Amino acid sequence: MPELQRLRADHAPALLAFEQANRAYFAASIPDRGDDYFTHFEARHAALLAEQATGACHFHVLVDTGADGEGEILGRFNLVDAADGTAELGYRVAEKATGRGLATATVRRVCALAAEEYGLTTLRAATTLDNLASQAVLTRAGFVPTGEEILPSDRPGLGYVRSTAEQDSFDDSAT
Repeated sequence: MPELQRLRADHAPALLAFEQANRAYFAASIPDRGDDYFTHFEARHAALLAEQATGACHFHVLVDTGADGEGEILGRFNLVDAADGTAELGYRVAEKATGRGLATATVRRVCALAAEEYGLTTLRAATTLDNLASQAVLTRAGFVPTGEEILPSDRPGLGYVRSTAEQDSFDDSAT
């Protein structure tokens, strides 16, 4: 069973492999990270860990650990710009891991962590208008649409919000 883990330095090789293996898949629905991201991956990873240490962001990976103890990353789930009880949720899941309810279950878990571990009360998220799968995940995880907005990529998107005080009364078996 995949396990949600807080991002650590030793995740770097598996995280890079995840990003490389899914680059084209991700670029179909969100802006590509660009070659520079991959060229300077180690420095970027170190910078994320330093940012996480300040409490301004909380980065997580969904790891499918094999019998050898090594783990393959199936997704990233991040809470960024944490301040005044709010944060922005962002996530991406490997193409091979879609359609199994992992994204919905993990977003729910991150919402619980946001409240229990990080003291956050409100989470925001956004997705492009054409990313129906992400919209479904957010809705199933208790987010409600707040309206259309322009995303940093200059693409039209849909904003969402969720209070972490809400209890998940959703049936995980239905995802």
